Order: sequence, then C-alpha cells, then structure tokens
Amino acid sequence: MEVITAKSAGFCFGVKRAVDTVYQQAAEKKGPIYTYGPIIHNEEVVKDLEEKGVRVVSAKEVLKNCKGGTVIIRSHGVSKEIYDILEKNGVEYVDATCPFVLKIHRLVEKYTADGYHVVIIGNDSHPEVEGIKGWGKKEQISVISSREEAENFRLEGQKKLCVVSQTTFHNNKFKELVEIIEKKGYDIIVLNTICSATQERQAEAKEIASKVDAMIVIGGKHSSNTQKLFEICKRECENTYFIQTLEDLEVRKLRSIRSVGITAGASTPNNIIEEVQTNVRNEF
Repeated sequence: MEVITAKSAGFCFGVKRAVDTVYQQAAEKKGPIYTYGPIIHNEEVVKDLEEKGVRVVSAKEVLKNCKGGTVIIRSHGVSKEIYDILEKNGVEYVDATCPFVLKIHRLVEKYTADGYHVVIIGNDSHPEVEGIKGWGKKEQISVISSREEAENFRLEGQKKLCVVSQTTFHNNKFKELVEIIEKKGYDIIVLNTICSATQERQAEAKEIASKVDAMIVIGGKHSSNTQKLFEICKRECENTYFIQTLEDLEVRKLRSIRSVGITAGASTPNNIIEEVQTNVRNEF
C-alpha cells in the first residue's frame, strides 16, 4: 500500500509556540500554572499537561482567583476584557496568542475606532472568534459563517465595512461569502486573515485526497481547522476518516485499499501522526 503523509500535517507555528510555552512554564514550577481554556483543541495534549499540574480555567470570573500563579493565554487569543481582568487583579500572565490572531485583534480595534462595521467570517462560537469580537463594540461587529447568513446580511445606514476571517476558516468558502457581501454596495475593505499555514494545509490535503483511495484526517474533535480539512478531503475522496488517535482507526476499512493519504490539524502532535502512519504501513 502507498501511504502519502502531508508535509504540512501537525503543529503550526502558533500552536507549537503556545504548547512549548506551557511546558516551559510547567517545568520552571514558579507556582500554579493555569491556561484560560484548553491551550489547544487536542485532548491528548491537554491531558498530558494536566498530569504535569497545569490547570484549565474556563470561566473569566475565576481568573481573579489565580493570584500567586501564572495564567497562559492560549493560541486562540482572548478579548480585551480578559486582559483587563488579569491586570486589574494583579494576576501574572504569559500571552501565547498566535501572532496571526493578534494581528486581527489590532485590525478590529483600528477599523471599529475608524467607524467601520467589522464582519468576521468564521464560527461564532469558536474561541478565536469570541476573542476577536472582544476588540470592538458589540454593535459594530457581525459574524457570518454560511452562504445564507451572507445573503441575509443587512446594515441600516452603514456603508463602511471591513471583512476579516477566522485564521482557520476554509479559504474558498471565505472567498465565496465575500463575493456575496461585495454585491450589496458597501464601501468595503476585505482583509483575508486566514493564515498562510492554514491555506497551505488545506491545498495540500485537497491535492492528496484527490489521488488516493482513502484519506485519514487526524485531529481533536473540537478542532475547527481539522473539521475543515475533513470537509475538504471528503469532497475529493469518499473514503475519508476523521480520527483523534490510532485507537479510532478501523483498520478493516482499509483492507482493500491501494493508497492512503494522511493529514492532520494544526493541534495534532507529531507523535500521533507518526503512530498512525507507522501502523498503516505495518498493517499492510
């Protein structure tokens, strides 16, 4: 069996930076270490960090009780309100927000201050988008994730529009939704803030999936970018499987397959990718 593993599979720069930051802080043991939300959307990594004493704080109200420890802001980023809470209560923190996400925060802050209405193309409930929304006034921000929402989008008496994207959104879908919004006659600025690593990962996954008999996509079940990879691969290859670890892989489904492609989301550690790749090669 031919096994093709995507070169872009696994940790991106921002995720690796965030994960390395937590491990470093945990090793230095300068008091309790907290992350505001899971550091990344991968249960295996979060579990390993918990075993090293890292605690996950999920509610902003709890942050003020983290004095004496260090709070690590995850790669997804947070709203301005979270920084304010930490600083007001004298809580030490380390900012591991992905630089590409920080750039969007600055853009939203700037354009809303200049009187623009900002449209975020992305998943409204995703932590990255929740954080982005917190850098402008609520009434100046909208989130659009589907063609229907783009078609129904209306702003009364507002002509200046700035469009940005969640860094891990589907690139082609972003372009499709922007085209719909552009036809509405607004004075529009479009800033494609999908990170280059995401675009590269999606393009490579699509290319591999179009050539193989089966495709394996590895990543956390709550990972937005992994879900997008699965959707892209599924359109190219019907036999596409979404797994978190090797244990989820039903090997029997690959028995009569001649070629398999493997890719993984930005929150998937290399050891999991290598384990899946080795097992597939050895089994067949």
